[in-house]
Amino acid sequence: MTARDRCTSCNATLAEEGSTWFPCPVCAHEINRCYRCREQSIGYTCPKCGFQGGP
Repeated sequence: MTARDRCTSCNATLAEEGSTWFPCPVCAHEINRCYRCREQSIGYTCPKCGFQGGP
């Protein structure tokens, strides 16, 4: 299992439906989000540059 298969916020395994990924707005590192964290607006921290996103 790779980091791409895990949510950046909660480290849950990503399901194909409802999860998403996008580049960090600062360094373009891939941010992965699971359905639960997206729906609950849970924040995330980029593991590469430390940028904090979310609510």
